[in-house]
Amino acid sequence: MKIVKKVVLAQIRDTRITKIEMHAPLIAAKVKAGQFVVLMVEEKGERIPLTVVDTDKDKGIITLIFQELGLTTKLLGKLNARNALYAVVGPMGHPTEIKNYGKVILVGGGVGIAEIYPVAKAFKNAGNHIVTIIGARTKGLLILEDELKTISDELHVVTDDASYGKKGFTTDVLKELLVKDKYNLVYAVGPIPMMRKVSSLTKDFNVKTLVSLNALMVDASGMCGCCRVSINNEVKFSCVDGPEFDAHSVDWEELEKRNKIYEKKEKEICKLYPVR
Repeated sequence: MKIVKKVVLAQIRDTRITKIEMHAPLIAAKVKAGQFVVLMVEEKGERIPLTVVDTDKDKGIITLIFQELGLTTKLLGKLNARNALYAVVGPMGHPTEIKNYGKVILVGGGVGIAEIYPVAKAFKNAGNHIVTIIGARTKGLLILEDELKTISDELHVVTDDASYGKKGFTTDVLKELLVKDKYNLVYAVGPIPMMRKVSSLTKDFNVKTLVSLNALMVDASGMCGCCRVSINNEVKFSCVDGPEFDAHSVDWEELEKRNKIYEKKEKEICKLYPVR
């Protein structure tokens, strides 16, 4: 699987968000909005899941966007056009159920903005009224604003530090919109605390809400069980049962704890194997 194009979308100090276009014709032919791939940069490396952000079926190209955070994403970020990955598997997970809901709000935080983009396009093509809220810590980390502007009926931009758009959080804008008008669906992707807050808000307003969960994955085929989440007190696997779930059914406290299991170990590995 060769990379055909690489673009750094955003970079501030040690934070970088990168886009790669990859030749993967079999995946490009079948992938749908909401699905992901699992890739390995090296033969002895770990597997990581990445949402397919865009496709060119004619050229057999898929687009992936990621933040260079852990060891594997940093290694991936070192690759350039014409470099090949050891393995890419997909499409994986259930695609988003696309239909005409009516008025839909999409909320993207940080690199989660990339994950709402293909879903926003699909909802728009299905005839929905699209309201998009995107947010980042600062202006330099905002991505896909122009792309989302072209498919959104309304676009709201927020930054934590007021460097661009409105100062505040995506959930602040979401609450304002829910108070003013009635919406049929909210779809959110981003940090777990953000999605948890979205779930709490929309539950108060009785609005159906979907979230794409970034639970830990190792095998990504339902065999290892690392990505298990509790949905309505039942164990589900985000790789094969998700990645999307009803936000109001997620055990958010458990999810937050599980996603921190390897946080210390990841930092130790990054120190032991620095990417230069």
